[in-house]
Amino acid sequence: MNKKEIAAIRRQFKLDNELMHIDNIFNVYVQKESGDIYHHVSQPFGMLDRESQELFLVNFKKVLTGQLDSKLFELKFKRDVEDSTQDILFEGMRAEDPEDWQDYMLEIVEKMYANKVYDFDTVVTFITGEYREPTLKRNPESGEGGNDNVYANRFILCSLNKTTQPKNALVFDYIEKEFRSNTEVDPVINLTTPLAGFLFPVFTDNAADVNHILYNCGKVNHPDEDFVEETLNCEDISTAAEDKDTFQLIVHDVAGERVNSDVVSNIYEEIDKRIQESEDEEEEEAPSLGYRDVSDILTTSGIENVESSSVKEAFDRITANERHTFKASNLIPKAVKINTEVANLSLSPKDLKNVKYIMHNGKRCLLLEIDEDVEIEGFQLESSPFY
Repeated sequence: MNKKEIAAIRRQFKLDNELMHIDNIFNVYVQKESGDIYHHVSQPFGMLDRESQELFLVNFKKVLTGQLDSKLFELKFKRDVEDSTQDILFEGMRAEDPEDWQDYMLEIVEKMYANKVYDFDTVVTFITGEYREPTLKRNPESGEGGNDNVYANRFILCSLNKTTQPKNALVFDYIEKEFRSNTEVDPVINLTTPLAGFLFPVFTDNAADVNHILYNCGKVNHPDEDFVEETLNCEDISTAAEDKDTFQLIVHDVAGERVNSDVVSNIYEEIDKRIQESEDEEEEEAPSLGYRDVSDILTTSGIENVESSSVKEAFDRITANERHTFKASNLIPKAVKINTEVANLSLSPKDLKNVKYIMHNGKRCLLLEIDEDVEIEGFQLESSPFY
């Protein structure tokens, strides 16, 4: 799934929406430390009061919110796994009897807590429903299209949420007109910040792909490896941050530790060109870069004597897989930071070409080329000749 497809589904989680029909909601309350199920209840989503529906809809949107490869990950199921979560979800999605669906979801809850211990109570929420996408936009003149013909796909969404105990506090009772201590003891379920969650299946070009699942890790760049492998039974993943760090190690291995700013700027520019070409060709996914691509990028960027074989060896040595590929969009930082004892700079990667590191009168200097006048504390600086 790309970010547009995820956003399209996320937007549909709203009240009274004919394009998103949620059948049932199943809540499972799990006790801390022991992982025992204290209570579970299933009911039609439409039977909840509207305020509760709105709270849960916010929660479901949160499960589908975040940057790809940082907080959201499209995972591939492993093959030939006994009691595979893929099979459980697939059968649960097809189950017509609500009790059968509950049994399948409880199997997943058991897998969640088989090797995981929390020091607070948690609530696991499952919903099942149907997501609909119009096949054509409505024609304002003929009135055709819109919701008249839709792609319809079944789905299961899961959200794992933390509970907190109310704090002791002094409150004022407006009715009795008296001050008293807060006597609330009911745990509060945090629906605004899920610990984890997933959507099954994923949807690409309005078609369901049951071989993949969309996973939300809760905390940016911190996927839970046990959850991915043991609960979801999916293949290993790498985050955008890990991709960027690994790519830098490969560049250092091939080019050495020292390069000038033009080379770094050129590398980012060459990667961005490939991303732009992919978007111009309306490809669904950002391009992936293998060792041959990286070799071409480094050569074009101005690094001398780059051999494809040396890049291949660096891939194998650093990633343990010479066929490893990087998603191009993961390799360009949002900002390039230059930290010194005198000043800290934060630049867009495309502006790095305006920075030069030079020696002047035996001193290290950063030369920053700009197009406008500089103002400091209300004073406009006068330019001085550079000798």
